[in-house]
Parts: sequence; C-alpha cells; structure tokens
Amino acid sequence: MTLRAAYLRLGSALLALAAGAAGVIVVIALLRSEPGPIGSTPTITGAPAPVPPSSLLGGEIPTPDQPGFPAPPPGALVLAREAGPDALGFAIVPGKRRSLVRVSVVSSAGPGAGGLDVAVSFGRGRALPLSACGAGCYQAELAAGASPRVSVKLGKRSYGFSLPARRSLPVAAGIVTRATKAWRALKTLVWHERLAASPTDVIHTVYKAVAPDELSYTIAGLSSAVIIGGTRWDRSTPTGPWLRSVQDPPITVPVPFWYGVTDARVLGSTRFEGRSVWTVSFFDPTTAAWFEAEIDKQSSRTLELWMTAASHFMHHIYGPFNAPIELNAPAGSR
Repeated sequence: MTLRAAYLRLGSALLALAAGAAGVIVVIALLRSEPGPIGSTPTITGAPAPVPPSSLLGGEIPTPDQPGFPAPPPGALVLAREAGPDALGFAIVPGKRRSLVRVSVVSSAGPGAGGLDVAVSFGRGRALPLSACGAGCYQAELAAGASPRVSVKLGKRSYGFSLPARRSLPVAAGIVTRATKAWRALKTLVWHERLAASPTDVIHTVYKAVAPDELSYTIAGLSSAVIIGGTRWDRSTPTGPWLRSVQDPPITVPVPFWYGVTDARVLGSTRFEGRSVWTVSFFDPTTAAWFEAEIDKQSSRTLELWMTAASHFMHHIYGPFNAPIELNAPAGSR
C-alpha cells in the first residue's frame, strides 16, 4: 500500500504508512492520545541498553515489540538514511585498532532484508564485505579509516554517510532529556513535514498544535483535519465537505516523536537559521527507528528532525514556537 492509498483508505488519518509490523502508524497513536510513536512517557537512558543473551558480536539493543529487528549494538555511533524503499542504518563502535561496523537494512516487508551483498568503504579505500548477523543485519570488525566519508554498498547500489572527525563522541542523553521537556512545555507549535515510503511515494503536511488537545493538519493535495478536544472535523480532499466526528480519547500535543532513547551521541555543533544548535543522533528501541535532530543550545527546542524507520522517512522543520494560534471549527462544517 502506498502512502497516498493509505490516506484514502483511512480517511481522517493523521499519518499512515505502508510499513508492516516494523512501521509506525501515527493515527493509531493519536487515538491513544499521543501524535507520535505509541507508548507512555519517553524514557531517556544515558547508559547503553543491556545486551541480551546472544552470541552476536557486540550484542544488540533490545527492541521489545520487534525482537527480530536488526538493531544497532550498544555504545555505537548510529546514523540512518533513506535507501530507495529501504531504511538503512549504519553503526560503528570505535576500537583502538579495529572497529565494529554494523549495517541494518529494513525493507517495507521487514523487519530485516536478508540475503544481500553488503560492503563498506572508508574514503577511497576498498570495499570491505560484511557478514550476515541476522535478518537485515550485516557486520564485521574493520580497520576503520580516518576519512569521514563512508560508503555502504547494497549489491550494486551505494549510499553515503558522513562521520564526525572524532569517532568517540559525547553522550547526548542529557540534551535529549532537556529537549523532551521543552517539547512538553510548549503552548503552541507549527511544523512542516516531508514523509516518504519510497523515492516516489512522498507527501507534505503542515501541522498546527495548541496544547493540550488541539491540532490541525493539511496534507498538500489531499486531506485536512481539525481536532479540538473531543471533536474533530475531516475532509478527504482540498475542496470536499467537512465531516464532524468524535475524537475519543482526546489527543495530547505537543509531544516529541521519540520514546526510548539509546546510543545518543553529539555529532557536532552548528548553526540552524541563525541559532546555535547541537546535532545529535540516537536509536529508539520502542519505535524501532533512528533519529537525528538539531536541538537549540539555549532553549533545548528541537528545530529540525529526521526519523528513519520501515517505510517511514520523515523530515520535520519546527516553528514558530508559542505563536498566538487559535483553532476553530471549519466554516461550513456540520
């Protein structure tokens, strides 16, 4: 099912993904009072997750709802990106002489894509093959080069990653904890989203949230909705009639899009729209997804966010924050 087909099928869905068991369907989360990954209060962990009993070199971060998911190893630097229709995760645990490198490949049929020829090269070095370590899991201990450029080959396809100059990076758990608190302290928030399930299956949405339980969204060329407390109005096309229904239970907004946080690292410091920000990356075992975020050093607000999961390639730009927004029932609604 494509993203557009999913929207048509679910009608008033906030987000719907062709994702299978490994996906994130945010409309279900909305019905459970959270417009993000399903769960309770986010759990931020500074120390690596305990390694489950396993013969897998380096262990792996447990994903309670998806035990077969090709999760990264504890203590790794984690990155991820969209790779055609697949989610591609890259993890490296630096060592003095050799580093553990793990590549995770998650397809829409997932959770893991097996039987692939996977190799990694650093800079202009030769491609070094990785061995299968489970469904969608490929790894090896490699003499990692000093180049920040990494290329991951999946068969004949090649995908690039940029590593920080330092491989041993500061833990970012405290930064993400403060960012979580900043999310929940907001009164209003606007954000723009690009959401894809494949290179050709992309939608763009604008959201407006008013704490504690009001939200509107407009999907370009598709549906719109307004949710105010226990009531919602939806229309399936840009010019269609607004239909009223019950929102039960009410939603809770704004809240972050992550829950559990492991392998959180500070990738660096930069500027985003004139603000000094931390660039951080982490893996969320509850959602089974990779995140990268630009977090304002002064306010701890998340200014930009990437989420990579099965059939879920999400990019957000946030702001304005705490603007005077008032949501009302659509004119002419019934």
